[in-house]
Amino acid sequence: MRVIKPMHTGSMYFNYKHYFSIVLLAICDANYNFLYIDVGAYGKSSDSGVFKDTAFYTKLQNKTLNIPNAKPLTENGDNIPYVILGDEAFGLHENLMRPYGGHNLSSNKKIFNYRLSRARRYIECTFGILSNKWRLFHRPMNVNIHLAMKIVRSCCILHNFVRSRDGYSYEDTLTVTGFEPATNRDRDRGGRTALTNRDKLAECFVTSPLPWQDRFA
Repeated sequence: MRVIKPMHTGSMYFNYKHYFSIVLLAICDANYNFLYIDVGAYGKSSDSGVFKDTAFYTKLQNKTLNIPNAKPLTENGDNIPYVILGDEAFGLHENLMRPYGGHNLSSNKKIFNYRLSRARRYIECTFGILSNKWRLFHRPMNVNIHLAMKIVRSCCILHNFVRSRDGYSYEDTLTVTGFEPATNRDRDRGGRTALTNRDKLAECFVTSPLPWQDRFA
């Protein structure tokens, strides 16, 4: 979230895109509502690093999020845990799924990355709806950091209220302004269980395909 350079902060809020910002980390549902937000981290911080400093990550590690038990995706299939979807900036975890890295990927891995990307677009659209509804995010906020954090939190709450009241507007999702793509800094490879679950999902997407997904392999 773009801000005017805070006084006496040096380069703490200066990000890799060469402007000053605070970080909004968010999780959304399939209705473009925010389920969890964390706002206020230094703009120079990596996405994975910000995530690891959140209360959500602590509960994820401690298994206190009340995530439903693993279930099979197909009849007679292996149990697969419920997962949160992230991009390549985040570390792989039993309940956090990220794309395969690299360029020379097999067809199965390319299809998996495509299917994950399709689902992950919900958060991109949620950011688009937020920034286009509350257009102060189209420019740097010229307020102190504490007020900027309150503004962002308030707009996220109002976003959910308006979503419940007015429903979905496709036009709101077409332009995402003021938000930048994540980078792959500070990422983790994940444990063997998480790697195995990702491979199982990739195999499932091949055995239960979308009609058009092979075009992206």
